[in-house]
Amino acid sequence: MSAPSAPRTIRDALYEAPGPRTHRRMVVGTIVSALVVLWLVYLVWHQFYVTGQFAPRYWSFFAQWPTWRFLIDGFRGTIAVAVTAGVISLVLGMLLMLGRVSENRALSAACRVVIDFFRGVPSLLLIYFFFLIVPQYGIKMPSFWMLTLPVALAAAGVLAEVFRAGVNAVPKGQVEAAYSLGLTRGKVMRRIVLPQAIHYVIPSLISQLVVVVKDTTVAYVVSYPDLMQNARVLITSYDSLVSVYLVVAIIYILINYAINQASAYVSRRMGVKIIR
Repeated sequence: MSAPSAPRTIRDALYEAPGPRTHRRMVVGTIVSALVVLWLVYLVWHQFYVTGQFAPRYWSFFAQWPTWRFLIDGFRGTIAVAVTAGVISLVLGMLLMLGRVSENRALSAACRVVIDFFRGVPSLLLIYFFFLIVPQYGIKMPSFWMLTLPVALAAAGVLAEVFRAGVNAVPKGQVEAAYSLGLTRGKVMRRIVLPQAIHYVIPSLISQLVVVVKDTTVAYVVSYPDLMQNARVLITSYDSLVSVYLVVAIIYILINYAINQASAYVSRRMGVKIIR
C-alpha cells in the first residue's frame, strides 16, 4: 500500500475536506449570501434613484477629458507617495529588524521600543505631528514629505516584525551548521538567514503596499494633491459627492486588487504557499 500523500497546501494541513452535508450547507449559504448582497445592492441603487443621484449633471463631467486628467494627476501623486514611502519603509524596517535581533541588549531594546511605537501610533497622528509640530522648530517640509515620512514610519514598524518573522522561520539547524563552519554572525545573517527570510516574506511585503496606499488617502491634512484630494476638489466644483467618491473608490479597489494579484504572482513564482 502506498503511503498517503502529504498535504499540498497550508489549508489542507489545517482543515479537513468538507463532507457532503457540509458541502450542501456551503452551497446554500453561498446562495443566500449572494441574494442578500443583491438585495442590498438594489436598495442602494433604489435610494440613489429616488434621490436623483443618477441625474446627468452628477455624471456628465466624467465624459470630459480635463476631469480624467485631473484625476490622473492625483493618481500620479498617490503612486509617488506610495512608492517612496514603500522604499523608505523597507529599508528602515530592515534596519529596525537587524537591531531588534542584535545581541546588543541596549540596541535590541531601543529598536523594540521604536518598532512598538510606530506600530501602535496611527499614521494620521504622525502626519499631524509632521504638519503641526515639526514646523514649529524651524523645519520646513514640502507637503509631499509631510505625508510620505509618516506613512513610511508607520509601515516600517510593521515591516520590521514581518522581516523578523521571516528570520525566525529560517531553520536553526542551518544557522548552527554555518557557525560550525566558522562563519561570523554577520556573514551568517547576510549569506544564510536574510536571503531565505526575504524569500519567505516577499508576498507579505507586497501586500503591505495595500496599507501604504490606503494611508495616502489622508493627504488632505497637508493639502497634498493626491487622488483623494483631487476628488475633493471635483466634489466642491460639481457638487457631486456620490458619483465622485464612487468612481474614486473603484480606482482604489483596482489599485489594491492589482497589488494583491502581484503578491499572488510572486508567491507562485517563488514557490511560497499562501492561504487564499
